[in-house]
Amino acid sequence: MPSKALSRSAARFLTRIRLTPTIPIAARRATAHPPPYRSIHLASNPTRPSHRIVRQSPFFSPKRTIFIQTEETPNPDALKFKPNQRVLPENFSIPFLEYLSPRSTLQPPHPSPLAGALLNVDGVTSVFFGQDYITVTKDSATQWAHVKPEVFALITEAVTSGQPIVNSVQDKDADKHEGEEKDSLAYDENDSEVVSMIKELLETRIRPAIQDDGGDLEFRGFENGQVLLKLRGACRTCDSSTVTLRNGIESK
Repeated sequence: MPSKALSRSAARFLTRIRLTPTIPIAARRATAHPPPYRSIHLASNPTRPSHRIVRQSPFFSPKRTIFIQTEETPNPDALKFKPNQRVLPENFSIPFLEYLSPRSTLQPPHPSPLAGALLNVDGVTSVFFGQDYITVTKDSATQWAHVKPEVFALITEAVTSGQPIVNSVQDKDADKHEGEEKDSLAYDENDSEVVSMIKELLETRIRPAIQDDGGDLEFRGFENGQVLLKLRGACRTCDSSTVTLRNGIESK
């Protein structure tokens, strides 16, 4: 076979071969376990979307999710809001705070910007802070459909801001408010045996049920065989709470 014909046959044979580029060993090792990446879609050109590869930081963590649960109470004019965090500061000396006017939210010893904002909502009459819940009470003439969205937005903003919901400031008139910084159900060595038993009953049996309904209670004394109490929060304006409380105490 002439050499010229041989060279043409070899050329045709070589054109049918697909040459695969070789990958260096170091490159193969690098691609065997690629570092974490995340793809970010860029919407600069909607017709031809492009993607940019951004290295994922090992310290990356998603933003904290705030979940606020809303619960109805036996009082149709009160709603209970439960954020996934404490409302009152740690080691707070009293189990609750209640604000009945915008002015009270500015006064020492525990002013609260959130309580002030909530009381400025049309129809809201009181704001109650428990250890891990907030109870908002409205007047009976206002519908929740007109109040709840703004109340929910204010609570969400306060929780996500990271600022304390309740502040503590020095009260210049400390003697006047001396008795307000103590839980009325706390142990007192000067209490009689009967009063101590009543307090224990209220603390362990009655208070948890009242708190579940969005309120709390204060022990005011025991006189002539009668237990004197003051209801707070959602229970303050709820007639059914008074009946439930009386039946609960008398049955114990």
